[in-house]
Amino acid sequence: MAQPHFDHLETRSAAAREAALMESLARQVAHAKANAPYFGRVLADVDPQAVRSREALAALPVTRKADLHDLQAEAPPFGGLVAGDWGSLARVFASPGPIHDPEGRGPDWWRSARALYAAGFRRGELVHNAFSYHFTPAGVIFETGCHALGCTVFPAGVGQTEAQARAIAGLRPSGYTGTPSFLKTILDKARELDLDTSSLTKALVTGEALPPDLRRLLEDEHGVRTLQCYGTADLGIVAYESEAREGLIVDEGAIVEIVRPGTGDPVPEGEVGEVVVTILNPDYPLIRFATGDLSAVLSGPSPCGRTNMRIKGWMGRADQTTKVKGMFVHPRQVAEVARRHPEVQKARLVVEREGPATDVMTLHCEVADPAATGLAAAIAESVQAVCKLKGQVRLVAAGDLPNDGKVIEDARPPATPA
Repeated sequence: MAQPHFDHLETRSAAAREAALMESLARQVAHAKANAPYFGRVLADVDPQAVRSREALAALPVTRKADLHDLQAEAPPFGGLVAGDWGSLARVFASPGPIHDPEGRGPDWWRSARALYAAGFRRGELVHNAFSYHFTPAGVIFETGCHALGCTVFPAGVGQTEAQARAIAGLRPSGYTGTPSFLKTILDKARELDLDTSSLTKALVTGEALPPDLRRLLEDEHGVRTLQCYGTADLGIVAYESEAREGLIVDEGAIVEIVRPGTGDPVPEGEVGEVVVTILNPDYPLIRFATGDLSAVLSGPSPCGRTNMRIKGWMGRADQTTKVKGMFVHPRQVAEVARRHPEVQKARLVVEREGPATDVMTLHCEVADPAATGLAAAIAESVQAVCKLKGQVRLVAAGDLPNDGKVIEDARPPATPA
């Protein structure tokens, strides 16, 4: 009988996992500081042996995905974030930006095998891999995970819908990896051509949202059990769905934090914030890497028996920078205003338009006492000092602001074409 879990790590106690992760974290910080020039600089004043808790990790600086292009332009090809030379790498990719993504040597370097196993992929099966093999790492991420499981891979890549449908009909794979929308496109084309794709019974998808109606269509109309995972070209697989379908389970090789956008400050469980990931990878030791994606932590372990942290999955983008009266306003500026006033529990800057061309900023602040005398005026002074723009302040009760991860809401109507 097949084992329900990939390995024993998935079902260990929370205490055992945390102890092992924090021990590995201290080693990773020391390794990154000593061998990756970028981290040597940003962690110059950090004692790696003191980084053995979530609190200590949260005190380290955040490296943002949005900054990779500039970092790599200043210190090509990897911005000093790789802990090795060309000989230590198996491949290099160029994602849009361009951003150079390294791949180290070794089996399942991107950690996709665990996600594939949770989706039902097993040794001896054929997998139709419809992720791109050109320039970007997606195709390789899933191919190497399939190989680690003992699966055979058909490297379909992207495009050529009819040829893909005919390949499935001819080779009879049992599994699919790729985007969910392209799977539907292939299956629709196969139906149009009267091709038999019934061998395809499972899929692991990512790269875009998986709406409930699309999942139902793939499963009910085409018989393809469809689960999803979350990852990036920098980090590999970060979290994956199991048969329980109650959130995404964090991979055993990742440490995930959810922070307030524009900051490195962790938010309470359940609150939407930006996904920040530390990967225990010696070749590309990304520490507190801010993905720019929004999610939230779910309470408790998964009903499937896996005990690691769960997140809700992709909930939008965290980069909410906007332009007001010709000047950019960033989430980090909103966070700085809130920091200056300990009474502020949460803040949200709303930008609206009055009349045909007047932009108005209002900072909505959750506070314990919305009737506090003088607080709104003091916060307004901080808004002008930090953002260099005047803004109104509205004090609201704790819990009044939406839990959607937004720090800046641009509520202005879209421009209409002339």
